[in-house]
Amino acid sequence: MNDFYDAFETSPVPAPGPDAVAPEPFRGIYGMPMFVTIPTPDLDASIEFWTKGFGFIELFSIPGRVVHLRRWAFQDVLLVPGTISTSGMSVSFAIVLNQLDSLASACRALAPENVTEPRDTPWNTRDVEVTTPEGVRVVLTAARVFDPDSAEGQYLTSVGISAPAQ
Repeated sequence: MNDFYDAFETSPVPAPGPDAVAPEPFRGIYGMPMFVTIPTPDLDASIEFWTKGFGFIELFSIPGRVVHLRRWAFQDVLLVPGTISTSGMSVSFAIVLNQLDSLASACRALAPENVTEPRDTPWNTRDVEVTTPEGVRVVLTAARVFDPDSAEGQYLTSVGISAPAQ
């Protein structure tokens, strides 16, 4: 039995499609339901990479202590001074499909060896992986138009995920 239900209206992620429009960076203040804290030995270099590469904005900072970055609502990153972790940290950020190439290009301009080519997944997304200066693996993930008759659609149905209501 599944106890989940559609709640797409709570998400800033638009429905996938060729006309999908990415929301503007969200500048509101809210209690963050999820965020990552990333230590970095060079706050300025990290801010440059995250803002110019991924399109985050600097929402708030306490100089030398913490920098709060954000893209869409609920995509929050806190950069703090510290030593680069070797824990294998990974985080994924939803984007719209028409942003994938430009964000990958922006990241390649900053660190060409740290950006993969796009790949399609069995769960119907196209992803690019980027390793940041702090060693964090960031997956930019964009939903593709859902076709219930495609291999991905059939796979999702086989694991109990039905097509979204139109």
